[in-house]
Amino acid sequence: MNPRRPRRASAPFLVAMGIVASRLAGLGRETVASRLLGNTGAADAFAVAMRIPNMLQNLLGEGVLSASFVPVYSQLLDRGIRPDDAQANDGDPEDDGEQDAAPEEIAAREQRRREHLEEAGQVAGAVAAALIAIVGIAVAVLVTLARPITFVLAPGLSADSFELAVSLVRVTALGTGFAVLSAWCLGVLNSHRRFFVSYAAPVVWNAAQVGALVVAWILAFDLDGIARALAWGVAGGGLAQLLVQLPLTLRLARGLRLRWMRGNNRLREIRSRFGPAVLGRGVVQLSAFLDLMLASLLATGAIAALYRAQILYTLPVSLFAMSVAAAELPEMSRLAHDPAALAARSRLAMRRVAFWMLLATVVYVAAGDLVVGLLFEGGAFESADTVLVWFVVAAYALGLPATGMSRVLQNTCYAMGDTAGPARAAAFRVSVSAAVGLVVMFPLDRVIVGPDGLLNLADALRLAWALPIAERTLSDTVRLGAAGLALGSAVAAWIEIGLLSRVVRRQVGRTGSVRAALGAPVVPAAVAFLFAATLKLLVGDWPVLLAAPLVAGAATVVYAVAAHRRGVSEAHMLLQPARRAIWHWRSGPG
Repeated sequence: MNPRRPRRASAPFLVAMGIVASRLAGLGRETVASRLLGNTGAADAFAVAMRIPNMLQNLLGEGVLSASFVPVYSQLLDRGIRPDDAQANDGDPEDDGEQDAAPEEIAAREQRRREHLEEAGQVAGAVAAALIAIVGIAVAVLVTLARPITFVLAPGLSADSFELAVSLVRVTALGTGFAVLSAWCLGVLNSHRRFFVSYAAPVVWNAAQVGALVVAWILAFDLDGIARALAWGVAGGGLAQLLVQLPLTLRLARGLRLRWMRGNNRLREIRSRFGPAVLGRGVVQLSAFLDLMLASLLATGAIAALYRAQILYTLPVSLFAMSVAAAELPEMSRLAHDPAALAARSRLAMRRVAFWMLLATVVYVAAGDLVVGLLFEGGAFESADTVLVWFVVAAYALGLPATGMSRVLQNTCYAMGDTAGPARAAAFRVSVSAAVGLVVMFPLDRVIVGPDGLLNLADALRLAWALPIAERTLSDTVRLGAAGLALGSAVAAWIEIGLLSRVVRRQVGRTGSVRAALGAPVVPAAVAFLFAATLKLLVGDWPVLLAAPLVAGAATVVYAVAAHRRGVSEAHMLLQPARRAIWHWRSGPG
């Protein structure tokens, strides 16, 4: 009997650990950037410069490759993988009776496996070659046409912010091109079940930006100079992120050749999935551009506030939803022939994601001001800016459970080869988000965040059009318009998940409704919210360094205990580490 191989950490855990490392680095970067730039015109220009080139990453990066390349590549690997390469061959008909097979049959099986592995490497190389060509052309277009593109997508910027944004777009476009190629590495590594490196690689991207900010601070750059230094940190960090992943990727992708292969059935399948996937991501990107255009019509600082709020909003999505979805996609792709097994796997993933998303919603809505103050407040980022970002984060957070579970349902569609269904759902989401945001944002932009609370609430109820330019560009006034865009996004997220549920139901049958996934943890979430809100009032005068961890930690404990009492099995993910720590403490050193 062969000895059992050492147990590896679970894929979602490895993804989560990689994302934790990268997101903590990102929070560190934003903590430094917020204190140096605040919610100023220079911060708005940098946020624009990050949004515009990011269309390359969103159109051609992880989401599109997950929908088109990863399922096909994973299936090729599954057919060609050797028993000593991974533990995923259990149940493979070709492995049954391997020990009793004739030598000729064993040799024939090994030859077929080698052919599948070689084809997998060729397919990966062909996709990489196509991406390099497309990205090279797209970056050249962005650099050349930065001025008209910026004018179209951010028409409301002031003259100084506009000129700065144009120069920054030309720099950050280079880094985004490297980020797209990093996403190809991520697809290869995920298919080989090497999750940590790909998701931890952005640590070096963030580190490069922090280094650029520190240099700018030491040399006493002005606000525009700090933004330019940060943009060069983005470009250099993008290259470093690619170089970190490339050696392992090249070692795993056997037979890799950077050339397109005509007549290959697998590449045709990838190409057939790629078009609808790009369309779907394009629709999502359109939503981001609409937000950018609308935010540029709001008071100065709205774009920067949205940018920082989205960093906090995407943290639980990346950590909990993406960690589960990214790890599950290769396995779901291998279950495409078994709808019942695929539905069961999707149902379990939705429950896990819903559990974590509700906890994040509770913390952001009840104590988001403490979290924002702890991370960003100081220097150029003042208390009024904290309130604004909290309102934006809280509005986004209302849609967090829907956004997280949508990732699982999208991957279920991708595993079945359906990229058109998620694209249609995303298109409808964009329409709803823009419509709701447009209705709400202008009235809210008349509400001023002052030292004594919110002012001009009556104007918000009476007036529903944009502020005059002179009022919008006042640098010492913080307004709530950005929260309206976030609220539109939250409403649209719930509509999108309803549409995705219908699509998945037609593909694989019932995967467990959204109501079922949310039903059990909702009451614990409500209890935790009331507890956190009450505790925040009691510790309102405490230093934020103490109050933020206390309130967030207490809300987590109450949520976990209440969920356990209601029989939510996912609660053990929070309670088990605490039980182990208590057991070790009681056991003592011996």
